[in-house]
Amino acid sequence: MPDFSEFTTTKLGSRPSETAPDGSAIRPLLGVAGGTMAHFELAAGETSRAVAHRTVDELWYVVSGSGELWLKQGSREQVVALEPGVCAALPRGTRFQFRAWKAGAIAIVAATIPRWPGAFEAESVDGPWSPSDAP
Repeated sequence: MPDFSEFTTTKLGSRPSETAPDGSAIRPLLGVAGGTMAHFELAAGETSRAVAHRTVDELWYVVSGSGELWLKQGSREQVVALEPGVCAALPRGTRFQFRAWKAGAIAIVAATIPRWPGAFEAESVDGPWSPSDAP
């Protein structure tokens, strides 16, 4: 396990190094004992796969671009406009899906609490939009 008592810094990578379970491109940032942070991006005109997180909460902050975020918990459902400066909470178990408008990619910084445990964390669910990588 990493030593979280050390001061650590990083710089955003020039290219994504991972793909999230929802299909977005990921640039991992840093983590501490209680959580992790990453930058993720969805290309212009693209729509993610709909997922729900089993054990983590997330906080999203839109850095650039615009689009929409669909959220659903039980019978409660809403679509949130995403644009720079918008911050959204995605509590564990929330079904969600997002898409970028055709004008450009959307970039988001997310904090995951507790630490992101791995790809098995995200459960595929039905969403309101067809994902870009749908057959």
